[in-house]
Amino acid sequence: MNRGKLRVEDYRLLLMNLRQQVVEGARWITRAASNMTAEIFPLRSMFIGHAQEEHRDFQMLERDFVAVGGDVEEIRKAEKNIGSEAFSAWMFHRASQPNPLDLLGAMFIIEGLGQRMARKWGESIRVQLNLPAEQISFLLYHGANDENHLAKLEEVIGSEYLTREIGDQIVKTAKVTARLYALQLEELGNY
Repeated sequence: MNRGKLRVEDYRLLLMNLRQQVVEGARWITRAASNMTAEIFPLRSMFIGHAQEEHRDFQMLERDFVAVGGDVEEIRKAEKNIGSEAFSAWMFHRASQPNPLDLLGAMFIIEGLGQRMARKWGESIRVQLNLPAEQISFLLYHGANDENHLAKLEEVIGSEYLTREIGDQIVKTAKVTARLYALQLEELGNY
């Protein structure tokens, strides 16, 4: 990605690379839910609800991509960059474990990043490229909506299901997820 002045091509590259991770988000969340036992059924329901809320988010990325001159088939056929490959492998690995409550740490990183940074990034892109809000809908939506997701996750942190050991696992998963999330942004366009 160009390190100087932001260009529309740079924004399309970002959208194309983000889509590959976003399209799989609901998949790893539902896989995690499918690996939860009846003893933590309320958390399983929360995971499924979270996946339902997010399973169409990749379509916003596609619309934004097309709105700034991209071809929808290009974004749909794009490979994951090497950072997204690592991120995806990690998420599916963790989601495939029994009772993967440590993925709450991953969700805190992803939703927290969206809540704290997506609007700022979206507004910066909007101003630099002189775009209407409709062309940056994904970032603006997540800047506003991820706060609701974080509130739900914070409720879970105080639940009876989380022990000190699980809390330690949540922190480690959050750290690994944060590093891999950054890696996929560092590797934009590196397939």
